This record gives sequence, C-alpha cells and structure tokens, in this order.
Amino acid sequence: MRIFVAGATGAIGRRAIPLLLQAGHSVTGIARSREKRLQLERQGAVAVEADVFDRDNIRDTVAGHDAVLNLATHIPTGTRAMLPWAWLENDRVRRYGAANLVDGAIATGAHLFIQESFAPVYPDSGDKWIDETVPIQPVRYSMAVKHAESAAERFATHGGRAIILRFGFFYGSDSGFTVDMVNSVRRGMAPSFRPEGFISSVSHDDAASAVAAVLDAPRGVYNVVDDEPVRRREMFDIIAGELGVKPPRFLPSIVARLMGSLGETLSRSQRISNAKLRAATNWKPAYPSAREGLAQAIRERATSA
Repeated sequence: MRIFVAGATGAIGRRAIPLLLQAGHSVTGIARSREKRLQLERQGAVAVEADVFDRDNIRDTVAGHDAVLNLATHIPTGTRAMLPWAWLENDRVRRYGAANLVDGAIATGAHLFIQESFAPVYPDSGDKWIDETVPIQPVRYSMAVKHAESAAERFATHGGRAIILRFGFFYGSDSGFTVDMVNSVRRGMAPSFRPEGFISSVSHDDAASAVAAVLDAPRGVYNVVDDEPVRRREMFDIIAGELGVKPPRFLPSIVARLMGSLGETLSRSQRISNAKLRAATNWKPAYPSAREGLAQAIRERATSA
C-alpha cells in the first residue's frame, strides 16, 4: 500500500513509519525542515515538503497514494497548555488541515483515511466504562476535535474507509505530558484534579502500533488506550515512587474552575475501553497500564539524562 502521512515526524508518526515500512508498505511523509527530511529518509520513507493549509498543494502531494494518515497536531506543553490561545494553532491543524487532507484524499482516489483524535473529549463517567458508542462532549478548547472527526466522516460518505483513532493521554520518555508531570511531582504537586477520577492513557509506542494495526480494520471509531485505566492518585503515586519522593498534593478544585473548559476536561473521570480495537485487530498494548508503561518511561528518561 502507498501511504501518505501528515505528522510524520511527530511523536506518533516517527514511531509508526518504521512499523509501516516493516509491513511492506511504501510511505511518504511531510517534513518541514532539512533535519526532519533526513530523519524520514534514514527510516526509508520518502520526504516531501507540503502545507496542510494549502488545499491545492495538499491535493497534488497526496495524489498517487492509497491511504492518507493524518497524525498532525500542535499540542502546547508545560504551563502554556493552560492558556486558551496556546491551542489556536492546534485548532487550526484539526479544523482546516484535516479538511484539506480529506479533500485531497477524495479528489485523488485514496481509499483509506485515518484521523488522529482525542479520547478525553468523552464526558465525565465516574467509574463506568466508556466505549465508542458514548457521545463525545468536547468543550471550547477541544471543539476542533469534532471538526477533525467530521472531516474523516465526510471521507466515508464519498465511499472511502474512514478510521478515527481516539488516543488517550500519551506518556513516554520523550512525552511533554510525562515531563510536566515528573517535574511537578518533584516539587510536591500533581498538576491535576480529582484524585479519585480515572485517567485513560497510552504509551507513544503502543499508540504507534495501533496506527499500523488498523490499516485493515473495518471503518469506524476506535479508542486507543491502555487495557487498564488507573485512578489519578495511583498515577501520581507511581511517579512519586519512581522518583523516590512523597506522594504529591493535588491542585484545589478552584484552580480547575479558573482554567475554564480545559480545567473541566482535566477533572473528568474517564475509564475508557479499548475492547473494540482489540477485537477488530491484532493490536495489544505492550504496557497493560500506566503502572508498567509510565514507570518504564520515567526509568528510560532517567537513564538518558
């Protein structure tokens, strides 16, 4: 299969491309700098310069590919993530970049479109399991998730096979989310709310293997998360244990209210199931939960420091 990847040099893309190549596919990826072009070429992919915001340019670039994978994001990290305007570029990628990629895929005859999405847009569900039939409830800062998914659904209405991957919170040795959590726990604070709530996460490597696994999956939406979501208190206790420090204090609920829609999302309890993905493919996460995966990521980061 000839596969085009937007977001090819991102945290998931650069892990997924070797898996796609190993499976015998030919891969073309967007690279916006010389260093990133060399990175893709060393992996064995074809590197191209393209602008997902230029509709005509993208259409011409995706021509000749059987599948288009949109893994492009622009997620703010650190304290910037708490600023509403820090999400504007990511909104633009999901709203306009996804639409242009779908337009190009439809116009040039691609038969598969895979769209990266975000599982924490599900509603607060307490201890109940969440599957793909639960309606999403994006808030102001995450509304562009709905636009990206709608673009993929439009591809399906034109006869193509559209797959939406709702990823949980990422962790990994090079994950900004992981780094932020580790740094905060060192200072005695968990950058989170509602310790009894569930958080559904997935390692970068397991997320990448899911991308490769769904190439032959039936059309539809799939949650990409660990087998066993953990409660937030347990997650931060895992970090504290690896660092050899005391369990951190959680942020007071008033901070969540001050953060608006972002704080509301981060306060949700989401026990998300990956059963549909596991039933439809041969995917199985290497790390059943953050107990194993997050702990390993922290150890790897300490070793490489």
